[in-house]
Amino acid sequence: MHAARQPQTPNLNAAAVFRLLADETRLRTVLLLNRCGELCVCELTETLAVSQPKMSRHLATLRDGGLVETRRSGQWVHYRLSTDLPRWAKDTLAHTAAGLDNEMPFNDDARRVRRAIAKNRSECES
Repeated sequence: MHAARQPQTPNLNAAAVFRLLADETRLRTVLLLNRCGELCVCELTETLAVSQPKMSRHLATLRDGGLVETRRSGQWVHYRLSTDLPRWAKDTLAHTAAGLDNEMPFNDDARRVRRAIAKNRSECES
């Protein structure tokens, strides 16, 4: 059974979005979700080389801020960008991702997330 957390973005404003993205780990996470659609905590942890508790704290901040939503699959929690993001926020993330595509550490993140997905996806979906 897959349970999705309902998106809650009614109070999302530009200042709040930019505060959330001011942290490099959160920025990298959001750009990975923008690129990949949905990722498991274990894929994000491996890609960004951070501890699971640190990743979970950042994801909780992004979720509470309305940028991401969750889907639970057994013991695993998967994250994706909120489906209720305003158009300006989606456009901002798309332009930011395109602009940083060839910059470190973002270009390495793209390579590492492909490896993490290949390694972990079958476990995350069980």
